Amino acid sequence: MQPLEELALLQSQMDELKSAHSRALKALAKRDTDRAELVEAVYRAAKDASLGLSIKPVPAPAKQGKARRNAEEVAVPLLSDLQLAKVTPTYNSDICEERVERYADKIIALTQIQRTDHPVRKVHVTVLGDVVEGTMIFPGQSFLVDGGLYEQVTVNGPRILVNFFRRLLSEFDEVEATMVIGNHGRIGGRASKDGDPQDNADRMLYRIVQQIFASMGEKRIKFNIPDTKGDRAWYAIAEVGKWRALCMHGDQFRGGGTIGTLPFYSVFKKTSGWASGGLDDEFDAVLAGHWHQGALLPINKRNVYINGSTESTNPYATEMLSAQQSPSQWLLFVHPEDGIVTAQYQVWLDERGGRP
Repeated sequence: MQPLEELALLQSQMDELKSAHSRALKALAKRDTDRAELVEAVYRAAKDASLGLSIKPVPAPAKQGKARRNAEEVAVPLLSDLQLAKVTPTYNSDICEERVERYADKIIALTQIQRTDHPVRKVHVTVLGDVVEGTMIFPGQSFLVDGGLYEQVTVNGPRILVNFFRRLLSEFDEVEATMVIGNHGRIGGRASKDGDPQDNADRMLYRIVQQIFASMGEKRIKFNIPDTKGDRAWYAIAEVGKWRALCMHGDQFRGGGTIGTLPFYSVFKKTSGWASGGLDDEFDAVLAGHWHQGALLPINKRNVYINGSTESTNPYATEMLSAQQSPSQWLLFVHPEDGIVTAQYQVWLDERGGRP
């Protein structure tokens, strides 16, 4: 955790971001605007506010001691399906933030175990979407959140992600983040098909976080956020040396399946299609979220990692799907020269540690 005074400073600067965004919205309200103008206002206000931030870069971690004979590896955490602001009997924004902090601590603890055998100086975070919960994705959703989209994207979301990355920067020499959008970030809910395919609240949040780190002059973090004009930009390739992972949210897998709610046949069919030329990009593994179930599906020589969620006690999943899983996220360790995953952990994030 950061010192209390630093957290207070960060909160004060987030308040400045909130004020800048409010001024932009008031200016737009004076005339008729379309959604494109509103989206542009969010980005402009975020950039204006981030330019005034004075957060200092995170000091580099201490040297790891004598170099070991075994080759260096890279930590690859999967971060997805925070569903920030969602409210269930055991989940809300505060619990979400607490579990993301716990995840950062566990990433570091597991990395320290790995370091007894080989160096691990870099972490490559794959953020797989649905960081925000949205407010118009399904009927009645507005009654199941403790904060609107504005608060998720410009206040709580930036604080949670910035603190997460700063925690990693305190223990790793280099941090890289590949970040893709989820379906809950759609702007306009079910009417979003009429909007610009670029419009997604996850992407807005990612850009705000990127601007915050740029404003503090942090040189040890790099962001890869796919953003193509006129395209949803639904996937990205995370490169760790010779290992290449197809990063996506997972809503591309459709239909019911044989593993709980996970549509195994769709995962197999689409992964095989993309690998055989359906995508121009080559990949060694698939990293996805969306299904709130931690799963590992070997498909020939490629592994598909389905990430869990930080959420807990989903009443809909309990009643309609007879499915429930303790909050978890995947953490991989990759040998960049050999291009393989050497270790994988399903990291449990609740107080019970995944026990039923």
